[in-house]
Amino acid sequence: MGRNHKVRFEPVELEIDVDEDETVLDAAFRQGVSLMHGCREGQCSACKSFLLDGDVQMDRYSTFALAESESEEGYVLLCKTHVYSDCEVELINFDEDELRNAVPLQNLTTSVTAITALTADIVSLKLLPAGSARFQFKPGQYADLVIPGTPEHRSFSMAMTPDDGPELEFIIKRYPGGRFSALLESELKVGDKLDLAGPYGSFTIRDKSERPIVCVGRGAGLAPILSLLRHLAKTQNPRPVHFYFGARAAADLFYLAEISELGNQLADFTFIPCLSDGGAADGTNLGMAVEVGRVTDVLERREADLTGTDLYLCGPTPMVDAAMAFLDSQNVPREQVFFDKFTTTVPQD
Repeated sequence: MGRNHKVRFEPVELEIDVDEDETVLDAAFRQGVSLMHGCREGQCSACKSFLLDGDVQMDRYSTFALAESESEEGYVLLCKTHVYSDCEVELINFDEDELRNAVPLQNLTTSVTAITALTADIVSLKLLPAGSARFQFKPGQYADLVIPGTPEHRSFSMAMTPDDGPELEFIIKRYPGGRFSALLESELKVGDKLDLAGPYGSFTIRDKSERPIVCVGRGAGLAPILSLLRHLAKTQNPRPVHFYFGARAAADLFYLAEISELGNQLADFTFIPCLSDGGAADGTNLGMAVEVGRVTDVLERREADLTGTDLYLCGPTPMVDAAMAFLDSQNVPREQVFFDKFTTTVPQD
């Protein structure tokens, strides 16, 4: 282990110990502090903060998450930052109640109980923790699944709540050439073992808020939103919820019955499927109306003022970025926007 240093966070007056061999974000996890974060890979910008004082170095990261000009000004990504002196950091995105309310990190061995195709490229993977273990997490969080025989992992969101039972469900998009996709296509079988670590992520319901909720998702981005909806239904939360779900065509939509059932349990729920392929945008066989266009375009058409809502965005990076740009144009406060960008190790279309 390297030398240990103190990192103090403002304006919350919180201090943690950070070893030189670990990132600031990992040190926070270790000490039960829930800093705002997303991908933990330097690609999403959720943990972006400002270095007030101290000596730091950052591992490689995406300039889409932190521009060179921002780095020169003093901004850092906590998931990539190593400290070499005592430091003072100003948090940009934070929730003071959540900071000290982290779920402890867990490492579990699980076995595969089901692998089910939901669409041509989206799969449901169900895992059962070994023995009497139960995985504790907050609805909307994700876990790392380790690729057997390698040190590599892939991150996927849970689609249920902790109260749904010990079995865990992950909704995963398969990418051509993806290592985990190859596992799902031909290698992984029912009964096989998978190691799991987590939970991670800040994509969680802020229960103290009474603002209406707007969810925007696409593809496998349904998983954490489904977890949030199940949590809201179980807790009989009265807040209105609008859910915009994007896909190319009707054949790419899934779990419609489950979404409808959850909607019946919520006080005020609106579900808007959005189909970007205009030639295939027909909801006749779905038993519900659909909107034509990309999910973010539909959001812009239908929501004239979102300043008084809480926004939950989950899906591919371009979708989240487009939604964020629209919300910025409406001057929606950033503390009301929660996002989970799905990144991948293979190119996306």
